Amino acid sequence: MIDAHIHLDWYKEEERRRLLDSLTVDGMIAVSHNFQSCKDVWQLAQQYDVVHPAFGWHPEQPLPNKDELQNIMHWIDQHYRDMVAVGEVGLPYYTRQENPQLDLQPYQAILEAFMEKASTYQLPIVLHAVYEDADVVCDLLAKHQIKKAHFHWFKGSEATIERMIEQKYRISITPDCCYEQEIQELVKRYPLALMMAETDGPWSFEGPFQDQMTHPNMIEAVIKQIATLKQLPWEEVSEQLTRNTVEFYQL
Repeated sequence: MIDAHIHLDWYKEEERRRLLDSLTVDGMIAVSHNFQSCKDVWQLAQQYDVVHPAFGWHPEQPLPNKDELQNIMHWIDQHYRDMVAVGEVGLPYYTRQENPQLDLQPYQAILEAFMEKASTYQLPIVLHAVYEDADVVCDLLAKHQIKKAHFHWFKGSEATIERMIEQKYRISITPDCCYEQEIQELVKRYPLALMMAETDGPWSFEGPFQDQMTHPNMIEAVIKQIATLKQLPWEEVSEQLTRNTVEFYQL
């Protein structure tokens, strides 16, 4: 089993040590959110074979200055052979809910710059793009001729889901599939061959995970729930999701 999306550098040091000492999963795709995060994730990948690094800039924050962005781009140029993806990148959907006047254009320009890097180095791209933002991102992926796209914790309309399935874009399912009907309907609709499992840790969850530190081992509960919703054997779903992740990220 592989956690297809985690912010490993966001955990406190003691939490991270406890997490890594109790792993039952075989790997983690550790994404980055700024330049310091890229460096921290790289250090963790050097220390632990189970950590597979992705480098990018998370869109749900104030715009970076020129040096910050250039540093990340240069970092990707230096490490593209050793990273598994560009990410996490995307558009600031939740920030715009709080500030509807936010200018989207600079964020889109940054996203396109990361898409160009993904295209140049033939790397997968890890996307933060939900609801109507996903349609914009689908247009940009087509513009830059990027096929290997992973929409993490995706939520969106039926029309967008159909479009993503047609393009064979990947999604990943979080532990909220155990209690959120919207995600359960998505699981039923999306092909298992295009699906992965993630925690997005240290983001915390409700339901059976209330008041628990989010741990990559929660992937097991995600897989069991997907198997239930798909009416398939747990072993078959586990093997398929692991194979999907290994092949997509070339692990």
